[in-house]
Amino acid sequence: MSPAYFLTGTDTEIGKTFITCALLHRAGLDGRKAVGLKPIAAGTDTAGLNDDVEAIRAASNVELPRQIINPYCFQPAIAPHIAAAEAGVAIEFKTIKSSCDEARQQADLVIVEGVGGFCVPLSGEQSTADLAVYLGLPVILVVGMRLGCINHALLTAEAIAARGLKLVGWVANHIDPAMSRFAENLATLQALLPAPLLGVVPHGPQGSARGAAAFLKLPGA
Repeated sequence: MSPAYFLTGTDTEIGKTFITCALLHRAGLDGRKAVGLKPIAAGTDTAGLNDDVEAIRAASNVELPRQIINPYCFQPAIAPHIAAAEAGVAIEFKTIKSSCDEARQQADLVIVEGVGGFCVPLSGEQSTADLAVYLGLPVILVVGMRLGCINHALLTAEAIAARGLKLVGWVANHIDPAMSRFAENLATLQALLPAPLLGVVPHGPQGSARGAAAFLKLPGA
């Protein structure tokens, strides 16, 4: 099957979906058929659509049914395990893996975006980290560049390694334009994270996610 990656982040609201979309655009520029999956999403509009899911669908150059891209979507924008419990829904990993396998048969490259940070609960027994292990995919880490990101990034990298997963690259996403000592923090992360830097995305790049693709490379490129 085609290569696939599990994309996670140092926290919520640090630009995972933005970077997922940018990497999908990068793949398109490299001549590859690429699709993104957002297996679990929370927060919908009046039409029942989730902004992240729709952004990923728009950035993909392979069209798949929405239920493949997003098997589980909950109305309130709250923690997924709470949303699932309130909806009476059990998040089944085998359903997500089936979607991932289907996508890998249709595309040259698949990016599976997690929800929240790496260890966010999905039920009383399982977490996003457990999902990553179940899928068995190499991991891309998005680091939201702001005060505290070094600790968050190193802890996340440790959690990934502790589960036997390979961190194949990380992206520095400059979410705080007022971050003090940006270059020094970036250099520290480059020295300490056990994976190559796939790119530094500036704050508010021209052309949004499509424009951000110019600052990125794919793992192994």
